[in-house]
Amino acid sequence: MRMWVNGALRDAEDARVSVLDHGLTVGDGIFETVKTVDGRPFALTRHLDRLVRSARGLGLPEPDLETVRRACAEVVEANPMPLGRLRITYTGGLAPLGSDRGAPGPSLVVALGEAARRPDSTAAVTVPWTRNERGALTGLKTTSYAENVVALARAREHGASEALFGNTVGRLCEGTGSNVFVVLDGQLHTPPVASGCLAGITRALVVEWTGAQETDLPLDVLERAEEVFLTSTLRDVQAVRLVDGRELPGAPGPVTAKAMRIFAERAADDLDP
Repeated sequence: MRMWVNGALRDAEDARVSVLDHGLTVGDGIFETVKTVDGRPFALTRHLDRLVRSARGLGLPEPDLETVRRACAEVVEANPMPLGRLRITYTGGLAPLGSDRGAPGPSLVVALGEAARRPDSTAAVTVPWTRNERGALTGLKTTSYAENVVALARAREHGASEALFGNTVGRLCEGTGSNVFVVLDGQLHTPPVASGCLAGITRALVVEWTGAQETDLPLDVLERAEEVFLTSTLRDVQAVRLVDGRELPGAPGPVTAKAMRIFAERAADDLDP
């Protein structure tokens, strides 16, 4: 395995960042996960646009996108695989201990790991913790993921692959690494970005390609929704067959199945939509 670390490809055993990197010591970093199919990244331009937005939101210098693209291309070429998880990590770089940033500047790491196709349906649970729709990091894809680690562990304990959060005012928000869609009276809805959810790349494409409505939804909508599905870079569109023990018979239902079909067809037609 070869990865890009601060300007050069390196073998995995020689890939190093300092133990004083701000991304490690205080979680001062951002990232993107990009799906690769037969050595080609999907929706890379959208991911890089969001990387820039996250950098601005965190107050990091804007990444040089030409360098990032070159790093991605070199890593993908060096690690051929049919389906991959391309991870772009951009941190505050070498810094003193504490919250202040250092002078040397950001670190850039690009790595690729093998991925497996997700099953068409899965189980999810809600968790008692909330997303803060008014927080300093809201809407940014940062490396501060410990909250998601805890929630996902709770989901695994209950035989699920995803945990779903409400926000501080009891509205449906998102999963640990996914966006959520529900079907009500045959119509497709997803929480708006104002709920505190991440503006997912797959979410945006599904909204554009299916006409789904962005709707402020109570968390308990999951108790009555006719269908529920998740979207993410590696899930694409994945039906939820069980949520908090409630079965959704026949998952994927007709609306979800249509969304899955549309996404698969449109994504195959254009790898950088």
